[in-house]
This record gives sequence, structure tokens and C-alpha cells, in this order.
Amino acid sequence: MSFNLIDQPWLVVRPVGGGTPVDVSLRQALCEAHLFDDLVVDLPTQKPALLRQVLLPVVLRALGRPENTRAWAQWFQAGQFTPTQRDDLNRYLDAQHERFDLFHPHDPFGQVAGLRTAKDETKGSAVLVATAATGNNVPLFASRSDADPLELTPAQAARWLLHAHCWDTAAIKTGVVGDPNVKAGKTTGNPTGALGQCGVIVPMGRTLFDTLLLNVPSGPPLRSDDLPQWERRTPETSEALSVAGPSWRTREATGLLDVWTWQSRRIRLIPEPAEGGPLVTRVVLAAGDRLTAIPDVEPHTAWTLTSAGKPGGKSGPALPRRPRRHQQGKAAWRGLDALLATDRQDRAARDTRASFATSVLINELRARRELIASNYPVQIELLGMFYGTQSATFEDVYFDFIPLPLTALDADSLVPGALLGIASQAEDLAQAVNNLSADLRRAAGAEPIPWDKGHRPGELVLHALDPVMRRVLVGLRSVGDDFDLLERGVQAWEQTAKQITVRVSERVIATAAPTTFTGRTITQGERERTYRQSTAEGDFRRRLRQILTRAHTRQA
Repeated sequence: MSFNLIDQPWLVVRPVGGGTPVDVSLRQALCEAHLFDDLVVDLPTQKPALLRQVLLPVVLRALGRPENTRAWAQWFQAGQFTPTQRDDLNRYLDAQHERFDLFHPHDPFGQVAGLRTAKDETKGSAVLVATAATGNNVPLFASRSDADPLELTPAQAARWLLHAHCWDTAAIKTGVVGDPNVKAGKTTGNPTGALGQCGVIVPMGRTLFDTLLLNVPSGPPLRSDDLPQWERRTPETSEALSVAGPSWRTREATGLLDVWTWQSRRIRLIPEPAEGGPLVTRVVLAAGDRLTAIPDVEPHTAWTLTSAGKPGGKSGPALPRRPRRHQQGKAAWRGLDALLATDRQDRAARDTRASFATSVLINELRARRELIASNYPVQIELLGMFYGTQSATFEDVYFDFIPLPLTALDADSLVPGALLGIASQAEDLAQAVNNLSADLRRAAGAEPIPWDKGHRPGELVLHALDPVMRRVLVGLRSVGDDFDLLERGVQAWEQTAKQITVRVSERVIATAAPTTFTGRTITQGERERTYRQSTAEGDFRRRLRQILTRAHTRQA
């Protein structure tokens, strides 16, 4: 039984210009990447798994990486892999062909051959699938239960196998024979897959080829011992780095390829013959390698920086940092402060308690912006996984995308300041409506809605502003250095933002209790304050003028 990912179709792609998605092999996906618009996936979080675990590492191992931004630009501007590059890709895939057999008897791709528990127990294939019911992980309104067999085709099994290495849940895992860390038939303290600890940021281009290039960092050749997981299975691989057996270890990543293809689980797919071809209904899933820390070479996350010293003290020479995760329910553009953070801001963080560093790939875009057309439609996809109790279940997937104007990455341009100002205004407008609601509730004798409970009306403002903000981002692609055009765009934003915010505020006022007209006096310490509808509306209008200065100046 065999299913080789290099030659058999398992990746789903959408042709450029639209049309019905088609299934392609790894070889075709890479060599004809310019003909495809994007990957089509079962769940958004599969896309970074496929890019990192297979597509990008093959490109780097076959072609090396561009030594600098100009070398990268030559690749990118070609719009497709050159005949020589396609020959190199084919030559590499031919050399590694046996390593990509999903059901190889001695070395199955991304798995451990013969992986078994002491009692030869297996689990349903649903344990790999984030959207399927299994054990305590039961998605809302699931149409099947853990007892129903889930039949995965080899293509589906391959995609979910890679997803598990990146995003699998934490906590207890099945103990397997040959793992010295097993106690009482299980391992504990397992972290989530490596990407489960990050807020993933993926630059996307016009075509799959462009997307691959946008996710390739340029620089010197990678370390000789920095290898993808399929090359760590040879007899020459040191025991400390091998991923071919059931044992695992806690270690640092050796480099970019290692962290991209990190084997956070030991897995064995169990195929069964069927009339239309083999199906996977049972698997063994056990503990895998654990990262000591997310390394600096990780290119797909932004970072939170914290001062090395105590507040008010001196910072050390290096800033401790941790991956910055996306916030549940928060639109991507509301995190632009971290996404657009510059090196200048990073250095300034030494004197603050916390700041941000953007992702390696956003910084690469910043360095390459003069080598790409300023109106090139770069899109940024943001992905993350939210887990339940003790990260043992899947709770929700974070997925959002925004158009990114390349001019927003130029620290000397007016665009990033304007963009961050607009995002800040949106947050301030939401808070102004929340304050209006709180004052009206106090006037009626009730308590304000807690910030972490209930639905506050400011969220309605942010929801209504969301499509407007995305139009602003698209419009800023064509601004360039035209100050007047930028100013007109900001003025138009403020006018629209004002109309939306006033509309929401009128709804809040209309639902206020009649007693808010006369109001209520509250004693706070030695101070008394009277809350009534008229003062609440006056404070709101005053705050609106302070936030949207252009809109009110133009009106005046």
C-alpha cells in the first residue's frame, strides 16, 4: 500500500482567475505555483501547516534561499520558477521520493513506523481532525459522535496529519512502547503543537508562487544541521535530532527548517483497504518533541517585548520576548500597532514595561517595499487556535485577513501614522459609546456593563466600522507620497466614522430608561456627581469632537 505525496494529488488549489478547485501533487503545486491562486483547505489553520511542513521547506532545500533582498526580488519579479529552478525542484523531489510515502512500511511520511501502545490500542482518526468530535472535544452542533468512524482518504489524512503536528491539543497523550517518558501508560504535561502557542501571520500574494516567495526569508545559507523532518530520518542523523522513533525530547530548534517541520507528536496512520482505495479510520497519536522556547528564527508570529529589568530600573542588553497571540473576537486591523511595529519602536521598548516586535516576514516586506510595486495587493492572513480547559480541547479558530498597503511599512511615510491614528480613533469611538451607555445606566440607577461580561454597545461601533476600515486599507495602497490624497482619505474616514458612531449612540439613548431624564446623584468618597441624560449626551458629543477633529472642523 502506497500514497506518495510527491506524485499523487492531495493538495487542493484554486486556479488563477477562478474556477473549480483542483487536486494536485506536491510536484505540480510547486512547479506550476504561478498557475494557482491559493491553497484550498478544510480549516483555515491547515494553510500555514501545509506551507510550513512541506511547501516552503522543499523550496528552501531545493533552491536555497535568496542571499539578500535584491536576489529575492529577481525571483519574485519573474512571477514563476525558472526552468532551472523547476529542474532543481524536480531533482530534489526525486532524491527524496521515498521519504514522502504516506504509507511506507519502514518510514511513513511525518510518522513513526510501527508506533504502538503496550496493549495495541488505537484511536479513531477523528483525533487528528480539529472539527470532529472525539473524547471531550465535541464541537457545538456536531453531527457525529466519537463512536462514529471517520473515514479519511489518504489526501485528507495527510493534511490533518500535518495540522496535528502544528496545532494538536495539549495535556495527556497515549503512552507508546519505546518511549522512556511514559508513566502509567501515558505522558503528561504535553504542550500544544508549536503554532498553538503563536498568533500566526502569513503574507499572501496574487498567486501561490508569490505567496511562497513572500514567506521565504532572505539571508545567508542555513546551517548544515538545519534539516526538514524527512531528512532527519537517515542513518547518519544523530540520535539527538532524529524523529524516526517513538522517543521524544525537549530541545531547541536548530534553525528555520527544523522549526517549520517540527514534529510535536509521534503519529501512525493505519490505512485499511477499501473499494475506492485505502482509507484511514484508526491512528496512534502520542507525545512528540517539545520546544524549549519559540526561537527567534520563527518568522510567522509577532512578539510581545518586556523590559529585562524591574519597572523604573535599567533594562538588560536583550529584551525577553514571547509570541503574541491574537485576541478572540478582535478584528485583525485592531492589532495594527503590533503588526506595523518598527525596529525603532523595538529599541525604544528597552525603556518601557512592554512593547511589540512585528514578525520576521513583515520586516522582510519592509526591507523589500522599494523592490515591489507600491500598489501590489499584499494580503495578511492572521490565524490562531483557542483551546478549552488546560488546552485539552479545541474551542475556536481565529481567522481574519486584511489588505496591507506597502506604504504603511515605510517609517518615513505619513501613511503608517495615519493608519495607526485611524485604528486608534475607532477604539476611542467605541469607548465613547461605552461611556455614554455607562453614564445612562448610572442615571437610571443601574451599574455599567462590566468590560469582560455582557455585550457593550461599543462593539456595535467596531463591527460597523470594520468594512470601512478595510476599504481604507485598500485605498491607502494608491496614496504613495501624495499628502493631499491621504488627507482627503482621512477626512472621508472621519465623516463616515462620525455618522456610524452617532447612529449607534442614538440607539443607546433611545433604549435608556425614562428615569435618566431626571437622573441620579451618586456619592463617591467626599464627592457627589449627578448623572442624567443631558450631561451624558453632552459628554459624549464633546468626546466625539476631540476624537474626530477633522470631521468637526470641516462641519464648522
